[in-house]
Amino acid sequence: MVEAYGATAVVLGAGIAGLGAAQVLSERFSRVVVIERDALPQGPAGRSGLPHGEHTHGLLAVGRESLERLFPGLSAELVDRGAVWMDIGRELAVWQLGGFRAGFDCTVKVVNVSRSLLEWCLRRRLAGLGNVEVRQAAAAGLAGAGDRVTGVRLAGGATVSSDLVVDATGRGTRSDRWLAQLGLPVPTESTIGVRLAYSTLLLHREGGDLGGLRMVAQLQTPPSGKRLGGAMAIDGDRWIVTLGEFHNDHPPADRASFVEFAASLPHPSIAQLIESAEPLSEVAVIQFPASRRRHFERMRRLPAGYLAVGDALCSFNPVYAHGMTVAAVEALALGRFLDRHRGSGPDMARAFYRHVTGVVGSAWELARSVDFAYPQTTGRRPVGFALRDRYLRRVIRAAQTSPKLNHRLMHVYHLIDRPHVLAAPDLLLTTVKATRKSAPDTADTPLPTPS
Repeated sequence: MVEAYGATAVVLGAGIAGLGAAQVLSERFSRVVVIERDALPQGPAGRSGLPHGEHTHGLLAVGRESLERLFPGLSAELVDRGAVWMDIGRELAVWQLGGFRAGFDCTVKVVNVSRSLLEWCLRRRLAGLGNVEVRQAAAAGLAGAGDRVTGVRLAGGATVSSDLVVDATGRGTRSDRWLAQLGLPVPTESTIGVRLAYSTLLLHREGGDLGGLRMVAQLQTPPSGKRLGGAMAIDGDRWIVTLGEFHNDHPPADRASFVEFAASLPHPSIAQLIESAEPLSEVAVIQFPASRRRHFERMRRLPAGYLAVGDALCSFNPVYAHGMTVAAVEALALGRFLDRHRGSGPDMARAFYRHVTGVVGSAWELARSVDFAYPQTTGRRPVGFALRDRYLRRVIRAAQTSPKLNHRLMHVYHLIDRPHVLAAPDLLLTTVKATRKSAPDTADTPLPTPS
């Protein structure tokens, strides 16, 4: 029997953030209604309301572990359905600032999986629960009384009453307007304008491709190098290849321009893969204008019965693959703070927002530390950015020859460690020493080999 903190919880959106929240709420509310405007596919397929679903998604180490806690056995299920285990120390090659980072021994593994397969597996789990209903409908607003949100108004005129509304509608959320219509306060926002444009192509994967690596990433080199690319092994014996460029409005939209773009990257590995592998899709394109963060943690007055999660709370630059991972961490936090506060009042919301500021802030700062290296980037530039940018470049250069530094750098990227660990005294000394022998800036550098 569910230990109910209320009769009904409503989740707006059936993406990763919404599905994770629904799992948590199913254990604490008598009834959970997930409202999604899309007609959800019966299998692992894309959907119209998720244009980014066709592109590369990375589930970082902390994200995989968090989803595993929410949905026990998920990793094994994904791999059984074709997803790919990857050792981030030996099976991932990262090219940045003129060379590949050094390989290292690591116990951390991630699962490379398509967004469509991941969502489908989570939906299947929720479908087996007796108190979760997924309803295809469009939300038109919030219902409220006093300082509490009391439900969701649907486009057809009906209202679904609730004790808690979890907004997981993504970066396009309209809840600021909906809250204001009820006379409730709305949060301030921060944005980072990057005008990122990117394109994706699916390729057939053979066992010997890329020398046995599971992923190759070529990252941007600001301020002049705006282009990047990545090839990741995923389910269905496929490579998903994404090419992108900062501050550009015209990503490659056909195979010929896709190949031409790949050839302009500093290392030939991705271009060679595209030329040799069988294409399985047309080129999909998308644009990402800006990262957006809503600062609920700064609000003095919070509405009861309402919580924003996932991209509705903070929408990250997709280059850094933080979105799904942060959403999974937030879902776990939602369960903890509901239990601690025994309900969905403003104290619960305040404690939740303040707690998740840690992981949200770390991911936000990691993105800012690179995005503002371009003078065209808009938004509030961090204080002391130039000094931190110079040091981060030295760390990245040093990571080309220092396994220790790359190990620590990858732990920060995967949100295992906070960014400040890169300034630890032992790493400062390692950085100075290793920078003197960083890898040469040449496209003739061979791909690292898994070992």
